[in-house]
Amino acid sequence: MEMEKIIEKISQLRSRKGYTYENMADELEITPAAYRKIETGETKLSVERLFRISNILETPVNEILETQSISQNQNNYHNENVYQQKIDNFYQENKEITEELIKAKDQLIDVLQKEIEFLRKNK
Repeated sequence: MEMEKIIEKISQLRSRKGYTYENMADELEITPAAYRKIETGETKLSVERLFRISNILETPVNEILETQSISQNQNNYHNENVYQQKIDNFYQENKEITEELIKAKDQLIDVLQKEIEFLRKNK
């Protein structure tokens, strides 16, 4: 699925809900300029952010990932597999971001473990 179609779908859903860039940015805890960059394709849309946008717009992720050609084949019993493949591909495109998040999480765990040790020693 082309990223442009996903972004276009998000933009349409946002407009239908009457949400502005500012509304979306507030919900995502980013600046309106940063959100605008998502909708213009200047910033890659991560899997995590896609799921957050899906929640904000109260729209299932599979509906956001749906394109016109897929919607014409809704009676296809393999749609579930198609959606899963699209999500898997989307995840692979954002693997680097995911690895950075995991690394940051591991670093935070290390810091917290050291703090716990320090606090236990200084009781």
